[in-house]
Amino acid sequence: MAKDDYYSILGIPRNAKGPEIKKAYRRMARKNHPDVNPGDKSAEERFKKMQEAYDVLSDAKKRAIYDQYGFYSENFKEQPGGGKGFGEGSPHGFDFSGMDFGESGQSSFRDVFSEFFGGGAGRRSPSGPAKGDDLEHHLNISFMESIQGISTRMTLNRRNICSACDGSGLDRTAGQQTCPKCQGTGQEGRAHGFMRFSGPCRVCGGSGKVGGRCKACGGSGNVPFQETITVRIPPGVANGFRMRVPGKGNAGRAGGPPGDLYLTISVRPHEFFRREGNDVVCTVPITVSEAALGTKIEVPSIDGKTLLRIPPGTQSGQKLRLRGKGAPSLRGELPGNQIVEVRVIVPRVADERSKEILRELARLNPENPRAGLPH
Repeated sequence: MAKDDYYSILGIPRNAKGPEIKKAYRRMARKNHPDVNPGDKSAEERFKKMQEAYDVLSDAKKRAIYDQYGFYSENFKEQPGGGKGFGEGSPHGFDFSGMDFGESGQSSFRDVFSEFFGGGAGRRSPSGPAKGDDLEHHLNISFMESIQGISTRMTLNRRNICSACDGSGLDRTAGQQTCPKCQGTGQEGRAHGFMRFSGPCRVCGGSGKVGGRCKACGGSGNVPFQETITVRIPPGVANGFRMRVPGKGNAGRAGGPPGDLYLTISVRPHEFFRREGNDVVCTVPITVSEAALGTKIEVPSIDGKTLLRIPPGTQSGQKLRLRGKGAPSLRGELPGNQIVEVRVIVPRVADERSKEILRELARLNPENPRAGLPH
């Protein structure tokens, strides 16, 4: 359960639309990105909260749940009759379909969870089966690597299943006895007013057994582990792109599945190209005669040198397009274009012959480009 107000984290009103949410996230992400604030733990924490807030508010279904209940959990599902609640996939096996948890009831609702399960709503007991924690990692790549894609190796410090106890957290060499509290079921029931709950036994932690904890892992079921993996970054990723590597987070608890690895991509600026959506933009200088008479020039592109036609009468600042020479699309659509902005360079004239040629040009073309200006 999120204790923070996602709208306040992103600095947006509660009625903000999708583009406004995206714009706010990008603006704040640039400010709080760990690469911009090296060594600043508070900036890193703010960045994680911003990602969490954006993940929920940018998804219509998640946002609807968050707006109604004040928090979001993956265990929420549609119930028969159109209600929402914790379904069969819930860690504690109960259903709140048809019950009213409006603003007036949220506090007591959360207190019940805190009292019985020792944490926020939707969390599993630390001793019961649960998915492992997700990991966050930031990867810095070059502009051309983001366009062409890259396979890179990275070393992760994560937690893996303890081989001594196979993730159970129990010392197999010590005598294990049936838990007297739950009689080996691993579950205990408890009533709170008119509500009844079933959750992991607090004596045995949901295992149904009592005895010594595994000495190798201290009873957690997992141990520190270093792993080197190869990750493929697809062609066309943009700065701030976030990708998921399934199963490469920390090991699950008590037999639960492992968490995931989330990579946030930072793209270093290029000295010549810049990106606008899937279009690649650059600026190329041309001479006065090239602009006036038209020509073909060779310009850099992401695929190497290519020819660009300069139409006669091209003006400085005019934008010309090279179709299909932009960034690849991650959605399988056609790639973007390369937009070339031309800049006409006026020569410094020192000799009399050149000056006379320009005066003759002015006499032959007596146009006044300022004729339309207001008086």
